[in-house]
Amino acid sequence: MRIKIINPNTTWSMTEKIGACARAVASAGTQIVAVSPAMGPVSIESHYDEALAVPGLLQEIAAGERDGIDGYVIACFGDPGLKAARELARGPVVGIAEAAMHMASMVGSRFSVVTTLGRTMGQAWHLAEIYGMERFCANVRACELPVLELEEPGSKARERIADECKRALEEDGSDCIVLGCAGMTDLCEHIGGLLGVPVIDGVAAATKLVESLVALKLQTSKRGELARPLPKAMKGTLEGFTLRG
Repeated sequence: MRIKIINPNTTWSMTEKIGACARAVASAGTQIVAVSPAMGPVSIESHYDEALAVPGLLQEIAAGERDGIDGYVIACFGDPGLKAARELARGPVVGIAEAAMHMASMVGSRFSVVTTLGRTMGQAWHLAEIYGMERFCANVRACELPVLELEEPGSKARERIADECKRALEEDGSDCIVLGCAGMTDLCEHIGGLLGVPVIDGVAAATKLVESLVALKLQTSKRGELARPLPKAMKGTLEGFTLRG
């Protein structure tokens, strides 16, 4: 089984960390291919960033289809381009926010999402709503950390995130934590050990869900909304995205 983990930003140090965490939970015999697109933002911290990350993400999905990839993980907590990726892919495509929220609802009664910047909190609430997870989501909290600070040696990011997770348990009435950024993937075990509650990393959660779907031979339905996009010419910068019948 081959699973492609796509970090939609172009910061390779984060992609390597994401790939390592996915490999740590993957079953024997599962090959993890971790990639960043050739184009796009260095971090995703706004709707603008997210929109500009999607073309590169879709290029990686298209390349995966040519290479016979069995399933995909979109490793950004905004789950950018998820529906479009599912239109292109035969195998399952899972977003890390989607996976983490669903798994959190199975191991606790209420979860808090702890993310990076306050400006991204609205998107996390929006995803909780569309995934049917709003009734399980006690709160969305931000540490006011730029995403790339998670990659800086000597950064106090780990301590600030752990402190915010602790406050979430004390103030929100939650009994588990969802880490709201793929760049936090390596903090899951550390924070879980400190707090003594389930801490869910979406990269690990999505990797195991994709493995399960592939093992069950469940592919993306090509009937209705997620059917392959209609053949259509694209112009200008997007000419390379033209789909032919």
